[in-house]
Amino acid sequence: MIASGSRLLSNPRAIDAKFILPALTEATDPYWRPIKYSLFPPLGLATLAAYLGPGDRAVIVDEHVEPLTLNDLPDLVVIQVYITNAYRAYKIADHYRSQGAFVCLGGLHITSLPDEAAIHADTIFLGPGEQTFPQFLEDFRAGKPARVYASASGRTLERVPPIRRDLIKPGYYLVPNSIVVTRGCPQHCDFCYKDAFFQGGRGFYTQRVDDALAEIERLPGRHLYFLDDHLLGDRRFAESLFDGMKGMRRLFQSAATVDSILRGDLIERAAEAGLRSIFVGFETLTQDNLRRSNKRQNLGRDYKAVADRLHSLGIMINGSFVFGMDDDGEDVFRRTVDWAIDRGITTATFHIQTPYPGTQLHARMMSEGRMLTRDWSLYDTRHVVYRPAKLKAEALKEGYDWAYREFYRWSAIARASLHHGTLKHQAKHLFYAAGWKKFEPLWDMMIRARQLARVTPLLEGVLSRVSRGRKTNQIETVREAFPILSPDVPHVKQATNDASIQRNDHVDALPPTSYSSTIHDRT
Repeated sequence: MIASGSRLLSNPRAIDAKFILPALTEATDPYWRPIKYSLFPPLGLATLAAYLGPGDRAVIVDEHVEPLTLNDLPDLVVIQVYITNAYRAYKIADHYRSQGAFVCLGGLHITSLPDEAAIHADTIFLGPGEQTFPQFLEDFRAGKPARVYASASGRTLERVPPIRRDLIKPGYYLVPNSIVVTRGCPQHCDFCYKDAFFQGGRGFYTQRVDDALAEIERLPGRHLYFLDDHLLGDRRFAESLFDGMKGMRRLFQSAATVDSILRGDLIERAAEAGLRSIFVGFETLTQDNLRRSNKRQNLGRDYKAVADRLHSLGIMINGSFVFGMDDDGEDVFRRTVDWAIDRGITTATFHIQTPYPGTQLHARMMSEGRMLTRDWSLYDTRHVVYRPAKLKAEALKEGYDWAYREFYRWSAIARASLHHGTLKHQAKHLFYAAGWKKFEPLWDMMIRARQLARVTPLLEGVLSRVSRGRKTNQIETVREAFPILSPDVPHVKQATNDASIQRNDHVDALPPTSYSSTIHDRT
């Protein structure tokens, strides 16, 4: 029900709106990595803010990168909720409702457990909000908002207004130039939130190519990160997008499936348009696990051919792997890590299988009596929240921790880099992989100083295409590939000195989109 103190607009005056992304975890958590949570701005909230009128006021607060002030009283508070920030989100919602603000909750977790969420909100949104949020604003101005807005038929990205990037603080993020040009995914893996979130309507759809290219043109610099779950999911759209990007001199990163990388020439078109790094959901090396997970796009596919094709195009690989599937024994950790290193995988994102509410995997685990907890703060793919089939929970957790340590050992990084044929490729691999794991104090310093923008030229240098040319020695190779690393640059020299102490917490590189919560809804 609507809180008794919540203020409804009795006249069509300007709305004072506050959009909030609550923090994933407290800064005291041993797994807190400021750089991981300073990668991308909350595009979902910036998209919703674009539907406000010209006279309305809006602010976006991402608690991962800045403090949240609670002593204000906006008319409207919109909170984005995913599973591991749910308790924090509910606490914020309850506070603002007690002060008389009208509170809306939306996101993956809200769609999965609407009854739980409704207790803490005046209005909840189920599914994507491009169709429902404009209707809510009309109803809110009229003083008669509904309790639930559920997205169903008629989903489209046509006529979606430009994202309110003016509300985003670009200096707080390593990759402010993130972008989403599709929604959903054409696949139906049973561990993924997607089917529940898009229930009742289309599960995969795209922008108009012209609109996507116009959004890209508005972004400064060269680097882009497409946060789409599957950028290659619609071949005709992707072909037209990559054709339109030719000549833009962009460098971009994205995600795609194993089968789409092997099929046709789309990945070559992407590389020609500027693709330099890609997230690939390998997930498991075991065919029975793939079948049980309904990950049909990986069944019978040659993973080595995927890695070889991407390497031949100069595309670095962020491989995703899941531990704890029903066919996994105690050898899964060593087999997976060795395979990734031997195939020259640049960065790896490991997960403990996590059955999210609303997924087919969770339904199966519930029916088999295998779920161990409903503490949503543990559903972060780092904790064991179910009873594994062939592993003890303690062994699964220990193996997961070992996999991260082993893959990101200096010797393992160097060994994986040798998979590449040239010194320049090897240097790029070494710098990119080590950068996420070995220089935590450097990242912390840059974040505290609000200097992440200074790292952008380095990132662009790492992602630049390696050209063939005269033979060079290794020192020349590093200097050519990464000119920003000159010792004459004061902030680099100081940062290098400050990075002499290394932390040992986990690294997810650029976070995944296909296994854990979708990156733009956050994770």
